[in-house]
Amino acid sequence: MPAVIEIKDLTKTYDNITAVNKLNLEIGESEIFGFLGPNGAGKTTAILMLLGLTEPTSGTVSICGFNATREPLQVKRITGYVPEKVGFYEDLTVHYNLLYTAWLNNIPEQQIEDRIKTALKTVGLPNAANRKVQQLSHGMKQRLAIADVLVKNPRIVILDEPTSGIDPEGVVQLLELIRKIAQEQGMTVILSSHQLPQVQRICTRVGILSKGKMIAEGPLDQLGRKAFGGSEFRVEVQVSEVTSIIIDAIKSISGVTSTEALGKDIIVNCERDLRPQIAKAVIDNNGQLIQMKIQSYSLEDIYLKYSGEV
Repeated sequence: MPAVIEIKDLTKTYDNITAVNKLNLEIGESEIFGFLGPNGAGKTTAILMLLGLTEPTSGTVSICGFNATREPLQVKRITGYVPEKVGFYEDLTVHYNLLYTAWLNNIPEQQIEDRIKTALKTVGLPNAANRKVQQLSHGMKQRLAIADVLVKNPRIVILDEPTSGIDPEGVVQLLELIRKIAQEQGMTVILSSHQLPQVQRICTRVGILSKGKMIAEGPLDQLGRKAFGGSEFRVEVQVSEVTSIIIDAIKSISGVTSTEALGKDIIVNCERDLRPQIAKAVIDNNGQLIQMKIQSYSLEDIYLKYSGEV
């Protein structure tokens, strides 16, 4: 995917305290990227520099070709931002809040009503236009915040702790909404959070920040392999009966480095994903394949592994 966000040696220092330290990162078009780290790790500071809301001490940020420091207005036109604490005019209606956002962003008058209607439908609030914001639940306000940025029709959406304070069912619904929007509208999404299971649920790639530094970055399976198993894939194969013939057949596959029989399971370490070849070896040697999977790693385990090495 072509990079729409390019960050090079991004650094921010406050009174001799380095909040972000030489951050380098590229984020592709239509990607859902997770910014991870505890409070104080530098996530929000990095986001503010991405949006052109604070100047870096050194380094550069490019958003769709625009320099976030020198061209902040162009960056703001193509990005949407949902902060952790969302602010609306509580005594005004949902429609008027979105209308105000449209006016602020100079959206042509003839497009405004269609954009508002579409945004509310997308986030599941088609019948809330005439309700005052103060009448909405916290989860509905979070959906409204997403509708607020969708009115701009942005290329990039940045969400800072978007599920804070929402009940578990609401969290699942909101995450699925974010995933759906990213897929259907081709938006790039940055999700900043310390809620690891939520990030693991929808992000295609993650970056782990600690004390302002990016200590690990990549797809979850890749980070897991690096953290726990070197560069190898670990495939768990369950068969009705483990035989020496099946094990020898799997061992003979090019790229397999080792096998281990554990009851009805065979653990296969290999240089790449060889599940199709392993399945064929089992079936060709009269084995009954019950299930097969790549060993998965929880984001919590990955995070603790990397953060413990800092």
